[in-house]
Amino acid sequence: MTTIDDFLLLVRDEIGLTVGPEHAELPLDQVPGWDSMHLLSLLSALERTTGRPVSLPDVLEARNLHQIHEVVTRA
Repeated sequence: MTTIDDFLLLVRDEIGLTVGPEHAELPLDQVPGWDSMHLLSLLSALERTTGRPVSLPDVLEARNLHQIHEVVTRA
């Protein structure tokens, strides 16, 4: 999962939210259907998919899906 499109596909498949590139820069609380439990589910899915831990503090600082993607891909 290197591209934002791959990341958004994972969000759609694992969490069930219908998100596209137009949602990547929105604040998380403006992503349709988003709630805090999705963040935990997404974190688990990212760790399972990448095979490595993802920094919870860094993910909690992310303001949108694009920033979460950056946290995952920079490690």
